Amino acid sequence: MNFEYNTTRNDLILAEYGRNVQNMVKYIIELPDLEERNKYAQAVIDLMGFLNPHLRDVADFKHKLWDHLHIISGYKIDVDSPYPKPAPEDALVKPQHIGYPQQRITYKHYGKTVEMMIEKAKAVDEPERRAAMVQGIANFMKMAYVTWNKDSVADETILKNLRELSGGQLQLDENVNLNKVEFKPPVMRPSNSNNRGRNNNSKGGGGGRQSNNNNRPARNNNAKQRH
Repeated sequence: MNFEYNTTRNDLILAEYGRNVQNMVKYIIELPDLEERNKYAQAVIDLMGFLNPHLRDVADFKHKLWDHLHIISGYKIDVDSPYPKPAPEDALVKPQHIGYPQQRITYKHYGKTVEMMIEKAKAVDEPERRAAMVQGIANFMKMAYVTWNKDSVADETILKNLRELSGGQLQLDENVNLNKVEFKPPVMRPSNSNNRGRNNNSKGGGGGRQSNNNNRPARNNNAKQRH
């Protein structure tokens, strides 16, 4: 028996469709009749869509499938495609790099949102509205701190961080009380096996069903005696 190893096969052009699809496309290329090529190409397109159902969520997914058919064929397949045939050089065009945000966050457990809210509050001139915003920001900072560190935090720490992040422009009275936030560890519930054992123990106790031999009728030994 001859074994064929992947190292001796041709490279997969689009691995998500598998080698069988690639072999089918190669077979279609060699068909002499255009009508027959069109028929088999449509069958392969349907198969490619079945193998990759996630493409149905892509806009104009049929166009994507036909482009992949041409790519798998090495742009050699001659069929009546409902879409323009892609050019080989189109695959060499690289998309522009999106880039990553380079913003520095002073306290990661507060996040960038808190810093943005602080900047918004600093721009407010109305005293009452500004004070309400500062109070809300401090409460949010305490909640974020407890959620991130999974531990309680003193209000003095939050007020100190608020002054630092705002450059001393936003601050609350030292005796202010922020919303009470406590970290509650998850409650461990007993497993079902423990419950079953507990139920079995209760069934075996005094309240369970017991056999009572006293209720059985006595045997009539007289019938066995010989007169």
